[in-house]
Amino acid sequence: MTNRLADTLSPYLRAHADNPVDWYPWGDEAFAEAERRDVPLLISIGYSTCHWCHVMARESFSDPATASLIDEGFVAVKVDREEHPEVDAAYMAAASAFTQNLGWPLTVFTTPRGRTFYAGTYWPPESRGPMPAFRDVLAAVREAWTERRAQAEESADAVTEALRQAAASAPSDLPDAQAITAAARAIVAREDSVHGGFGGAPKFPVATTLSFLQAPFVQREAANAAAAADRALSAMAASALHDDDGGFFRYATQRDWSVPHYERMLTDNAQLLDIALAAGDERTAGGVAAFLLASLREEGGGFGAAQDSESWIDGVRVEGGYYLRPVAERVELEPPAVDGKVITGWNGLAIAALARAGAALHEPGWVAAAAEAAAFVLRVNRDASGLLVRASLDGSASPAAATAADVALLADGLFALAVATGEARWAEEAQGFLDLAVAGLEGDPLLASRGIAAAPDQTDGDLPSASAALAHAALTAWRLGAGDRYRAVAERAVHEHGTAAIAQPFAHGSLLRVAADLLDAPRQIVVVTDDAGGSLAAAARRVDADVVAIVNPAQARAFEDAGFELFEGKAGASEQAFDCRSFVCLLPTGDPAALTPER
Repeated sequence: MTNRLADTLSPYLRAHADNPVDWYPWGDEAFAEAERRDVPLLISIGYSTCHWCHVMARESFSDPATASLIDEGFVAVKVDREEHPEVDAAYMAAASAFTQNLGWPLTVFTTPRGRTFYAGTYWPPESRGPMPAFRDVLAAVREAWTERRAQAEESADAVTEALRQAAASAPSDLPDAQAITAAARAIVAREDSVHGGFGGAPKFPVATTLSFLQAPFVQREAANAAAAADRALSAMAASALHDDDGGFFRYATQRDWSVPHYERMLTDNAQLLDIALAAGDERTAGGVAAFLLASLREEGGGFGAAQDSESWIDGVRVEGGYYLRPVAERVELEPPAVDGKVITGWNGLAIAALARAGAALHEPGWVAAAAEAAAFVLRVNRDASGLLVRASLDGSASPAAATAADVALLADGLFALAVATGEARWAEEAQGFLDLAVAGLEGDPLLASRGIAAAPDQTDGDLPSASAALAHAALTAWRLGAGDRYRAVAERAVHEHGTAAIAQPFAHGSLLRVAADLLDAPRQIVVVTDDAGGSLAAAARRVDADVVAIVNPAQARAFEDAGFELFEGKAGASEQAFDCRSFVCLLPTGDPAALTPER
């Protein structure tokens, strides 16, 4: 058997390299082999810190008898959803035609062309109540392919056509103030009044929803919105979802935030750092930042994707056992493994959060870490032609191209870093990436070549949707004075998806945040000073504003020269603060007391 996974750049794929299954990585070779043998593909999608992926690997993919059934009847393909998010999204959308219990591991059976005719998630080695055994599923799918192929192919064609039609954008509108307020109130109405947060079990942090409730417009117009977000954060921070070292787990299996699913994701923690900062919860923000720097930071400065839920204790692999020990006792144990993939967009989230929090709380170490992560991504996460790739591992770039969301999230992170450091070069890099995302990026080439309908990234999952990420980065660029065309980009994104967002606010929190922010005139503070630790700069950090930039005269000039109009004419000032609304500024002042914290 050829071992095709051992040399890949995915820890998830490498973990399956020794399976008796004859795995292929995602690529043309697997499809060509399926067509040559005229057999279906079994596409198994997961990620390295997924608990049930580990379970299915131990129970089924490591079992020689099960592996034999797979190899005899299928071409088996392993996909890391974090490396190929578009592939995951496309097959997750297709799987929704066969099951409502979507998640990972995702197991998809397709024609040799890659079109789905059956799918599910985890299947056990033996039947459990209504859940069939995985080997029985394999036998049934193989029998359907060999004995009722026309029916299977008809099902695949129907799914493909339905997804293609769903991908067409429906007419939409730009939500007005009344619609945004109603959406916020609809979310607040679903608050768990006993335990905080929203919904029952399992219970997720829903950071994108919390961010929408924290929007200044929403705080003014929707009673109790910000308070509901604060209560959710406080409940999570006081619960078992929040580890003693400051990091948050993926979700809780119980309504009261107990019994966590113990994996810890970069995406969740980066966004919750922003939520804590906006809530004024410096203790929680500091804990999350400490976790990011101590546990997820990789050699060279990039941030790994996640920390596993499982670890080895006394020779036994245990879920959550490490985290249930007091922090002082953990030094004696091997910590759960970190998936060291440095994912471009996810690092953009971390760069933004650390830069914003570091600047606001005057923690220069956090800002320096954000800068190191940015430098790493810009240096390593590129292909031979200089284009961004999705991820890297151990300093080697993945062949998977960066997605539109990756590029937009990185751009937003670089804008935040520019403001935090006062260095215009980061904003120039950000603007270049943003322009690429606005122009449009090609999706996964294999999906396109096989006619597999891509799932449009229009709703939030564990991070903002691609459309919302682009809109937010564009709005940030406009606030910094990059030009009205960027505000138009943000408005267009909100216009295209506004109707769906209002109808399903929990699925569109990040886009609704942009929509809410578009209704407000931005407050922009620029302090020109050679003393970043002085009283004028300190007063600026306490201000509730959309932009707080503390720069010296040379830095102000560099921003102006780079075309960021917010800084125009300010380089000649000395020890002066400019308090602006939509680029219209009050007279400059050197009095810290003149900078009122409230909007």
